[in-house]
Amino acid sequence: MFEDSLVESGGKIKTKSKYWMIATFGVNGLIMGTMILIPLLYPEALPKTAMTAMLTAPPPPPPPPPPPPPAAVIKPLKVVAALDAMVVPKIPHEIKMIHEDAPPPAQVAGVAGMSGMSGAGGVAGGVLGGIGTAPAPVVKVEKPKGPAKISGGVIAGLIINKTTPVYPPIARAAHVSGAVVLHAIISKQGTITGLTVISGPEMLRNNALEAVRTWRYKPYLLNGDPTEVDTTITVNFSIS
Repeated sequence: MFEDSLVESGGKIKTKSKYWMIATFGVNGLIMGTMILIPLLYPEALPKTAMTAMLTAPPPPPPPPPPPPPAAVIKPLKVVAALDAMVVPKIPHEIKMIHEDAPPPAQVAGVAGMSGMSGAGGVAGGVLGGIGTAPAPVVKVEKPKGPAKISGGVIAGLIINKTTPVYPPIARAAHVSGAVVLHAIISKQGTITGLTVISGPEMLRNNALEAVRTWRYKPYLLNGDPTEVDTTITVNFSIS
């Protein structure tokens, strides 16, 4: 039993597969050749839709768009304005002379205390270049009830004794500098009666107060009378 099941055992099993293979290739070749020759010999046997699709040419591409029209060229028009005819002025035959009366002499008032001026002498209280002999009015400023508030720049021009403040060694070592602004009340005699600090570095304030208290000013005159002044004083400390 085992011997019959083996192909190589004794050569009992024999097959005719070689002849069947040749016959199968021959039949398949005939079928393929027939399928190829029929469409060539009888084209009407093919489907019409396939032939139409194969023979129909694609539609032509659309024509290109027309070129844009050329831009209109605007030519400038030269407008020549007509010139007015020149008119010759008429020259009168006779020229009339007009005689005017001479102006009266002006009165020039002099200044009190000045001699050698043309005309009449000066009048006490008169104004230089004024007309007439009446004295000029004197304008008086109403005095304030308290001290007159004057700017620090104006008061600085009235100082007569100014003590330079001492730069504190601690502030110099710490490179502290700047301006100390003080509020001051100056009496009619020019002495400092009230002094407070408004702003400035703390290390420099005491030295600024001690120096400014010794300053002396000329009396500030208001309507010719000494007046108490309310102002500010700035003390600058610079290391350089």
